[in-house]
Amino acid sequence: MQPINKLMMLQLAVTDMVAAKKFYTEALGLKVTTEYRQDDANWWTSVELPEGNVTITLSTHHDHMKPGTATLYFGSSDVEATHKELKDKGIVVSDILDDLHGPGSKVKFFTLKDADNNLIHIEQA
Repeated sequence: MQPINKLMMLQLAVTDMVAAKKFYTEALGLKVTTEYRQDDANWWTSVELPEGNVTITLSTHHDHMKPGTATLYFGSSDVEATHKELKDKGIVVSDILDDLHGPGSKVKFFTLKDADNNLIHIEQA
């Protein structure tokens, strides 16, 4: 028996939920699936890609996490169009490179950062 077979959720520490939620929904196109708020220090918002699969829970309750220390990888069927769309929205993006998985891998990608400086890679899926 395989002990685990699916990634269900990632939790991401954020300092400003309003800015984080705006970035992940408006800039990246994720949808809010659940939200729970006791106060500004205890606020969780879960977002998903349109086809579901893995939930990313944005959290102002940090426990052992530190904002700005995560790296996320998203896939896109058209990296160049996604790069242009994000740039047109005013998001600061890197140039498109072609060696995400090492020299010669020819996997096109670019990077950007969210409001807490978490690093995001968008790669050709």
